[in-house]
Order: sequence, then C-alpha cells, then structure tokens
Amino acid sequence: MELFLQQVLNGLTLGGIYGLIALGLTLVYGIMSVPNFAHGAFYMVGAFAAFLLTTRLGFGYWSAMVVAALCTALLAVLSERLVFYPLRNAPELSPMIAAIGLMLFLEAGAQAIWGADFHHMSGPWSGVLNIGGIVAPIQRLLIIGGAFGLMLALELFLHHTAPGSTILAVAQNREGAALMGIDPHRVEMLTYAISGALAAVAAALYAPINLVYPAMGQLVILKAFVIIILGGMGSVRGAIIGGLIIGLAESFGAFYVSSDYEDLIAFALLIVILSLRPQGLFATKLRTS
Repeated sequence: MELFLQQVLNGLTLGGIYGLIALGLTLVYGIMSVPNFAHGAFYMVGAFAAFLLTTRLGFGYWSAMVVAALCTALLAVLSERLVFYPLRNAPELSPMIAAIGLMLFLEAGAQAIWGADFHHMSGPWSGVLNIGGIVAPIQRLLIIGGAFGLMLALELFLHHTAPGSTILAVAQNREGAALMGIDPHRVEMLTYAISGALAAVAAALYAPINLVYPAMGQLVILKAFVIIILGGMGSVRGAIIGGLIIGLAESFGAFYVSSDYEDLIAFALLIVILSLRPQGLFATKLRTS
C-alpha cells in the first residue's frame, strides 16, 4: 500500500506540472486556434530565468519565480505581437511553422548563452517528510500544492473576474465579443501573458527536482499536446484531468512496468483514448467543462 501511495504522490507531481503547461497551451488554442509549439520554449526560458536569478543575481526562490513568470509573460506577449499577430490572416499552416521556428530560435539562443550543459537549481527547502511510511520530499509537496492552487486560481479568474470573462467570451464567439466592445487583440495579449507565466511557474517549481537545459521543453510540449488532445482541444477541465491521467499513468507505468517506457505511455494513451473517443474526453471550446 505504501508503494502504491508513493506512486500516487509521484503521479500528482508530474500531473501538476503537465497540467500547468497544458493549461497555457489550451488557453492560447481556445482563443486563436493556434497550436503554439513554442510553448515548450517558454517553459525552458522560465526555468533559465529562475536559475539565473537565483544563482547569479542573488534572488530568493520565490522572488525569482515571480520575476521569471513576469519575464516569460512579456516574452510570450512579444511573440504574439511580433510573430503570430502579423500572421492572423495567413494560411493555417503559417502560424504553426512560425511557432516551430520561434521554438528553435529560443533553444538555440539558450544554448549559445548557457551551452548544452545541464544545470541544477536549488529549491527553498530540501527536507523530506515521512507520512505514514510514504517518503514525501518537500519540493514535491510544494509542486502539488502550487500547481493545483494555480489551477484553482485560474478557474476563479476565468469565471469571477472581468478580464477572465472577456477571455471566455472571445473564445466562444470572437465576432460577438467584438460587437459587445471587447477588444480581441488585447484579449490575445492577455492570454499569451497568462500562458507564458504558467509555463514559467511550472518550470520554476519542477527545476529543483529536475535539470535545466536548452532542450528541456521539447518532450514536455509533446506531452502537453497529448494532454489537450485527450482532454479536448480548448477545454480547461480537460487539460487539468488530462495532466493527472498522464502523470499518474507515467508514474505507475515506470514503477510496475519499466522506467524505460515512461515517456511512451503518454503516446500509447493518446492512441487508445482517441480510438474510443476521437473528440477527446471533454468539450472543444474554451470552458471548464
């Protein structure tokens, strides 16, 4: 039983990180219908920003996380204005190619500055708790609490604030929202900012138990796409539950089958679920259900 609960803890850790990244991705898709392949690079930039702030500039962990989120949000907004906005009337394939180009550009830039080496970032606490025989590193508990707390905050933001309501309105009916006086372009900028900030927070939370390197976003973004396809493209609740499904599946699969197949589990689940439910688990419009 203890081993089972240990894998649940590990799965919740992975699921929280995957869910945060997939949420940012699904927000952008819900507003612009653009599969932003550069989102994994935003995750990488957030990790390097937090690493730089803590190791070179003397910031504390929490302040570094906040500043990294703000910097990555700004980068995401700039990418929307300079890369995606000019392509708003271009063929659908153009934004996808531009997103891949932006991802490669950011990864090459990080490698030019930091090299291809792996870097370690220290967390605020390094202790371990023993809860009923379950070994629970404090950083993993922090990831679970922080990730799911942010998911709840995003849910409240979307449904109980005016800016959040404008995001839902534009996602449901862009032309109708514009007729009601909502500026879709400002909503797009806000959505990209939230997306970038979520990616940076996920990276800063996960970095102390992982490594920071230029290509760290590649596999993560592929899994995030698996999650939003499983959950339904544009579904907030689908992104959260999809992240949990993938995180728990990887944790149990690595333990009970083999860690060699851990990264294949997400894609195997994608094939199985889409063969049974091609539209994904939930609705395809940006909503919580």
